[in-house]
Amino acid sequence: MARKRAPGFEAQREDILAAAARLFAEQGFSATSMNQVADACGVAKPTLYHYFEDKQALLAQICDAHVHALLALVDEVKARQLTPEAQLRALIEGFTRAYADAQDQHRVLTSEIKFLADAERERLLDVERRVVGEFAATLCSLRPELHAARLHKPLTMLLFGMINWTFTWLRPDGDLSHEALAALVSDLFFGGLGAVHARQPALIPD
Repeated sequence: MARKRAPGFEAQREDILAAAARLFAEQGFSATSMNQVADACGVAKPTLYHYFEDKQALLAQICDAHVHALLALVDEVKARQLTPEAQLRALIEGFTRAYADAQDQHRVLTSEIKFLADAERERLLDVERRVVGEFAATLCSLRPELHAARLHKPLTMLLFGMINWTFTWLRPDGDLSHEALAALVSDLFFGGLGAVHARQPALIPD
């Protein structure tokens, strides 16, 4: 029979993940030691290894949890069966808010995933591609002609370019809140989308 986990096991595990994400985000994965993670959590180093095999396992779990949370957000928005425009707005605004609540995790996913083993990194990148693909599909539902012109993916990546890197400049104590930014990104994207013409293929033929 499997041994039951203590009631505080999951809470302790989440504390460790949050502390590790903060350290990896602030000083980088390579520059962070397991001793530093243990100190930040207020636990002994052997306790840390009770939860995670090594630093790679910590990084993998931080990235895995974040990217699957984003995929779950996509599924939640899709389940609401909104119109294409309302769905894309909900995705843009939902992701912008999600990034605000997980800035450390998002920074780690975008900048430190390269330190994972190839197979683990590719598995997580596949999930990211699914997320991006859902945005692109919603965009095509709104403007079907963009698919034929092969503009749907470039436009989707331009959209992610607006929201993925806000952690580099948006400050919690600044004049612009994440809620206001979410609406601003939506308005900016939809305002520009109407000006995009799809008269010919956007890319050089293969």
